[in-house]
Amino acid sequence: MSYTAPLKDMLFVLNELADLAALSRLPGCEDASPETVEAILEENAKFCSAVIAPLNASGDKEPSTWKEGHVTTSKGFKEAFKAFSDAGWQGVQHTVDFGGQGLPKCVATPAIEMLNSASISFALCPLLTDSAIEALMTAGSNAQKNTYLENLISGKWTGTMNLTEPQAGSDLAAVRTRAVPQDDGTYKLFGTKIFITYGEHDMAENIIHLVLARTPDAPEGVKGISLFIVPKFMISTDGSIGVRNDVHCVSIEHKLGIKASPTATLQFGDHGGAVGTLVGTENRGLEIMFIMMNAARFGVALQGIGLAERSYQRAVRFARERVQSRDLAGSTGPVSIIHHPDVRRMLMSMRAQTEAARALAYVAAAASDIAHHHTDAETRQKNQALYEYLVPVIKGWSTEMSIDVASTCIQVHGGMGFIEETGVAQYYRDAKILTIYEGTTAIQANDLISRKTVRDGGAAIHAILAQIAQTHGQLRATQKGEHTADFAALAKQLEQGAKALEDVVSYVLANMKSDVKAVFAGSVLYLKLAGVVLGGWQMARAAIAAETKLKAGTEDKEFYRSKIATARFFAEHIMSQSSGFRTAIVEGSSSTLALNEDQF
Repeated sequence: MSYTAPLKDMLFVLNELADLAALSRLPGCEDASPETVEAILEENAKFCSAVIAPLNASGDKEPSTWKEGHVTTSKGFKEAFKAFSDAGWQGVQHTVDFGGQGLPKCVATPAIEMLNSASISFALCPLLTDSAIEALMTAGSNAQKNTYLENLISGKWTGTMNLTEPQAGSDLAAVRTRAVPQDDGTYKLFGTKIFITYGEHDMAENIIHLVLARTPDAPEGVKGISLFIVPKFMISTDGSIGVRNDVHCVSIEHKLGIKASPTATLQFGDHGGAVGTLVGTENRGLEIMFIMMNAARFGVALQGIGLAERSYQRAVRFARERVQSRDLAGSTGPVSIIHHPDVRRMLMSMRAQTEAARALAYVAAAASDIAHHHTDAETRQKNQALYEYLVPVIKGWSTEMSIDVASTCIQVHGGMGFIEETGVAQYYRDAKILTIYEGTTAIQANDLISRKTVRDGGAAIHAILAQIAQTHGQLRATQKGEHTADFAALAKQLEQGAKALEDVVSYVLANMKSDVKAVFAGSVLYLKLAGVVLGGWQMARAAIAAETKLKAGTEDKEFYRSKIATARFFAEHIMSQSSGFRTAIVEGSSSTLALNEDQF
């Protein structure tokens, strides 16, 4: 099945919720007019649908292969990546100073979503390269920027992120890769890194590894980690490719999903040491790596949204075509299963969750753009705080949501969904990794509590709750006319959801010091609660915008009525779970921790 980008919904969210018109008036964002952005996204949609989407199933059936240290990517990937790079898609959000298009993050966001809907395995290479670019733009020296950025932004070279080691999973304090300083100012690295996405491949002429390692006198723990650039091929003084560096791929993983994406084990220093250059200063590598990780985490959230969208489209198509059983209202013959109430429920759940996650992600991207471009310092600070709070929520909630939506896609297909030849099982297999890499859902939840809630005394989330209260007031004021019942339902559930979230934030702040385990026992539930309430907030805003369009006499009435109906479904079926989350978090920690280790 071909993928069709949901451009109408994407543009609605950009224009009505992210306020693209206002954003395009900020310094540095002038090229992002609504008309220009629509044209860009239309071209991206054509590219993703025609060039990338057909590779998704074939890449799953014929994964990347490893032989004698070299990786051959799935058939068609190398050619597609060249087309992707030649068209300038890697550089959409990156600075024109190094060859990018210099467009806002919220313009790149739907383009990245479309790429992930087309093929997550393919999109992973640009995702890691984007993260490397962001890290070097923030912390690289002028010489490093001049050497690497133009080639990364053009897609001539690609980037990787090297954190994990065999003995150190998510615990970066256990990193043991060594970096020995040399007389010429470089370092020689020795060690093993595992789970390196696109750590070796045949799609670009060089691969730029960003590697966490320890210098000989570094303190123990995360305070002793530094970050190094280690290119696959050394770079000559004139910028040309030089000799092979001492970093080699010794194997790639055989995985449950994302099979076309080569996940490499890299060995550094088996032949005298891999030459690297320090990024920033010694022992400050984790701070810089977090820049890269946060960029990647937002990208993984878009993977979840993109996969959910493709799963939804596939389920709708099957439900329209599959004829089975009579209509409960009394038709005389078999009907397509989309007529059955429970199938409708499943499709609405898939649609509503995907649209809510998309809206929250695009609004977060716009907040990041405002934080970077607005002329007022206070406005920049508020939007940066909003974005930072939302990143772990969006990453954790959107990826957990994608598993639910992919599973529901199989359920809509019934027994045929369980058969690999149908193709939908791939979505479910691909989805699982999204809740694990770039920080598991639990790690996102821990970050949400410790860094994003407790550290600022709840200031960021209380500012968000104040905005939700304003939206609730707008819902109350809109309860007149054709959609009175819809807005009443939205107002009721948003009020209850906001109250549940506020209660949980108060519980976290009050108990963090006195009963830290009780607080963290509910951390993932807190993240999910934040996701459904903040997603519901955006759906409520979408409903208000849709009602405004209807009252203005728009010709596209069915689209806007669908937005309102979907928002109400989300409120009544998804956001209504907020009270249960609140109870489990505030009252349920003792039962979570009741058994000792021997009782399990």
